[in-house]
Order: sequence, then structure tokens, then C-alpha cells
Amino acid sequence: MFKNRLVSIMVIILTTLTLIGAITLVIVTQFVNPTSADSEPTIDEMIQWSVETDEITTNLLSNNVIRTKFVIQLDSKKTKEEFEKRDFQVENIIIRVLSDRSASDFKGSESIVELEEELAGLFNDLLVSGSVESVYLRERIIQ
Repeated sequence: MFKNRLVSIMVIILTTLTLIGAITLVIVTQFVNPTSADSEPTIDEMIQWSVETDEITTNLLSNNVIRTKFVIQLDSKKTKEEFEKRDFQVENIIIRVLSDRSASDFKGSESIVELEEELAGLFNDLLVSGSVESVYLRERIIQ
């Protein structure tokens, strides 16, 4: 192939080293540190795809007043954009749900979890694409 034997050996060694490097790179990226679409989002993604509601004040069923804020974690940037456009509908849903509760419904963490899950379900019904991952009650003041 080549007239000089030394050049032939150098080409074979360089080709072998290149193949070994490429195989090592594939093994490291695919098996040692796999990235999966089903994996939990990072905290940066959670923040990037979250929407915080404005402060919402409404009357409760028990003639008390509640002032709340929620953080809604969504599954993608596209979902976040749609959710932000529907902010008036989101606030309406929150006000309707809170208006059907009394001050005693907010005692204990279990009732807060139920509220968050109910809101997440209603928000998911509202969205055309994507979904709500979680709803977090950020602020709650009852008078």
C-alpha cells in the first residue's frame, strides 16, 4: 500500500487509536452517564418551567379572607408559555376553589396537599398541550 513501511505502521496506529477513542467516548456517554427523558427535571429546569401566580385575595365560605400565592411547576417551556397566556383562567379557578372552602379546611398539611392536587387536576384540564407537574402553596394568610 505505502512504499515506506514506517508510514504504514504510523497510519495503522493512528487509525487504531482513533477507533479506541471513539468507542471509549460512546461507552462513557451512553452507559456510564446516561441521560433519560424520563428522569426527574433538575432544579434549574423546575425554576425555568414554573409560574408564580400573583397574590390572590378572596373570601372563604366561613366569612374569612384568604390571601395566597401559588407556584405551578409545568413540564416544558411550551406549556409554560400557554399557561402564562391563560393566567386569568388560572386565577379564576383558584378563586372558585378557595371560595368553596372554610378556614378550618386549611388546618394541617394534608388539607394543603389536597388543595394542591385539586388545583393541579383543574389546571391540567385547562391546558391543551403539556401538563402540570406540581402545584405548591407558596403563601397563605387567613384572617
